[in-house]
Amino acid sequence: MNSNLYSCIRCVDEKNALNVFTDKVVKVGFTKAGKQRFRCKACGKTGMENYSYRAYEVTLNDHIVRLTKEGMGIRSTARYLRISTNTLLRRIISIANELSIPQISTNKTYEVDEMRTYIKSKDRVVWIVCAYERESKRIVSFYTGHRTNKTLNVVLKTLQLANAKRIFTDGLRNYRYLIDKGIHRVKRFATNHIERFNLTLRTHLKRLNRRTICFSRSLLLLNAVLKIYLFA
Repeated sequence: MNSNLYSCIRCVDEKNALNVFTDKVVKVGFTKAGKQRFRCKACGKTGMENYSYRAYEVTLNDHIVRLTKEGMGIRSTARYLRISTNTLLRRIISIANELSIPQISTNKTYEVDEMRTYIKSKDRVVWIVCAYERESKRIVSFYTGHRTNKTLNVVLKTLQLANAKRIFTDGLRNYRYLIDKGIHRVKRFATNHIERFNLTLRTHLKRLNRRTICFSRSLLLLNAVLKIYLFA
C-alpha cells in the first residue's frame, strides 16, 4: 500500500471534520502477520490501514455506545459488529468505567423512585433507584441493590449534598426516615415524570422488560449498561 493514501483517523480537525494531511503518516515496520504498520507524526499513534479483527478498530467504542443506547442486546450487537460476545462484554464494562457522572446542580427539585428487575434468575431480584431532576429532565444519580435503606440512602445522600430544594417520592415508608421532613413531599402524581422515564427505560433496554427472555447475567454488567445509557 502507498502511505501517501493513508491518513490517521484519530487526528481529526474539530471544525472541518477532516483527517490530517497524509504526509504526517510514515511506515513503521510490520505486524507478526506481515501487515504494514503506520505511525502518525501528529499524535504518535500506530495502526494499520485495514484490520482483520474488528475489535481493534478505533471507532468500535462509538458503535457500542450507540447500539447499547438503542436497546440492542449483547448477542445481536456482537453479531452486527462481528466481534465475540466476550470481547463486547469487556468493552462495555471498560467504556462504563471511563465515563464520569455529571455533577449534580444545587437547589433543585428531584423525584426518586425504584424499579424492579432481576439478575440471572427471577429469584434474584434487584432494585434500580433513580433520582430525576425536574428542571433538566434527566437522571442525575442511580444505584442498584436490594430494596433497603442502605440502597436508597446512596442516591438520597447525593441529593442532600446538592442541597435539594424538594424531593418527591411515592409512599414507601423507608423514605420517611431517610429524607428530612422539610424537603420531603409525598403527593399524588408527584412522581409522574420519573415513572414515565422508568417506562421508557424498560422499553429501550430489553433486559429491563417485565416479560422477556433477555436478562442481565451480573450486577456489574447491569450497572455498566445503565451508566452508558444514562450518561454517555
